[in-house]
Amino acid sequence: METDNNQLLFMQLIMQNQQIAMMAMGKLKNPVTNKIDRNLDYAKVSIDTLDMIAAKTKGNLSDYEEKYLAEVLKELKLNYVEEVNKDKTSDSAQSSSSLEEKSEKESDKK
Repeated sequence: METDNNQLLFMQLIMQNQQIAMMAMGKLKNPVTNKIDRNLDYAKVSIDTLDMIAAKTKGNLSDYEEKYLAEVLKELKLNYVEEVNKDKTSDSAQSSSSLEEKSEKESDKK
């Protein structure tokens, strides 16, 4: 009975960190504010926390728990990389458009 309760609590801990990370990546609405909030630094902390849990519990989890945690981490890391790449793409697009605007203004002055 206690083992079942511990497994349930462990799974709940994983899901909480997963939801926090997904909200911080802007993938889920924050239920408190009912808004999409995006903070990739905060998402990284949640992912790193799950990585730490995986390292600290290695060899001490059931097959199911280990596979579930690994799958959650894989999903979160892929989403995190996608979000970081979005920022890089939008930053380079903004840089390109501001360079074009600057070039156009300089051409207009001539």
